[in-house]
Amino acid sequence: QVQLVESGGGLVQAGGSLRLSCAASRRTFSSYGMGWFRQAPGKEREFVARINWSGDTTYYADSVKGRFTISRDNPKSTAYLEMNSLEPEDTAVYYCAAQFLNEWRYWGQGTQVTVSS
Repeated sequence: QVQLVESGGGLVQAGGSLRLSCAASRRTFSSYGMGWFRQAPGKEREFVARINWSGDTTYYADSVKGRFTISRDNPKSTAYLEMNSLEPEDTAVYYCAAQFLNEWRYWGQGTQVTVSS
């Protein structure tokens, strides 16, 4: 079992930046691929970005490519999502997830990101 806790959300103006953090409860954090997802009001949850266990492979949704950066610090058991050039369309609850056996098995509780125009 892995517990994930997101932080760093908030209200920001369009064009601004935020950095989300996802702290994991287990020291085996480096065993898991990590990902970020988001869910806007009235919409389904969508994939944002993922990173492999070592941090040397990343993948992004087209909508955030070039603006968002996913990273991880395995000794700190923490994953990050650096978000730049934020747009009102990025407004959503952001969730981190841990991947185990090709399944997004563990999820955080989410953190709200609101981008004002």
